[in-house]
Amino acid sequence: MKRKRRASMKPRSRAPFDGKALLEALPEGRTLREYRRGTAIFGQGDPADAVFFVQRGKVKLTVLSRQGKQAVIALLGPGEFFGEGGLAGQPVRMATAVALTDCSIIRLAKPAMVQALHRDPVFAETFTTYLLSRNIRMEEDLVDQLFNSSEKRLARILLLLANFGKEGRPEPVVPKISQEMLAEMVGTTRSRISFFMNKFRKLGFVAYNGRLEVHSSLLHVVLHD
Repeated sequence: MKRKRRASMKPRSRAPFDGKALLEALPEGRTLREYRRGTAIFGQGDPADAVFFVQRGKVKLTVLSRQGKQAVIALLGPGEFFGEGGLAGQPVRMATAVALTDCSIIRLAKPAMVQALHRDPVFAETFTTYLLSRNIRMEEDLVDQLFNSSEKRLARILLLLANFGKEGRPEPVVPKISQEMLAEMVGTTRSRISFFMNKFRKLGFVAYNGRLEVHSSLLHVVLHD
């Protein structure tokens, strides 16, 4: 049975990363927990004793400076891992993970992860490829934060929340999210967010029908110089 499972994990050329298939390769050490919107999954400074996998919902990672300034460093969705710093010897969490929507999160105990990485080279290679891919996206987010306007940053965050640019089918309706939270993610004021959202609505890039809908035409804001 073990040989068959390893064979199914063999990566195919140009195939998208399959987080669920990678998860199935873990034989033990898994616990599933539901988190309500706004609930902390772990906090900055907590022991880094596990890796987490998003089965359903969206998660945001934030860091808090000594001066009390908070920044959003990543937005994660289904099929994505987070909290893997402990595998590299990180004793405590360097960020806080909060459920952006109602979530189903699988906790993978550190010993089980370490055992799987040492036991199965295919699993290790696939997991490493995933981490590299995600880190590239996080670097793009950092560049976006440093060099792009607030309007472009807001457009990019809305597109990411709607799953545009990620593997899988886009989800035009984004999770319920306040303008205060968007302001925190973008790094600007609520009044600026309100101004840009009204502008996007008038241009037909977003729509309000009880829920916020993001249209692919919003990409023009990100791509336009």
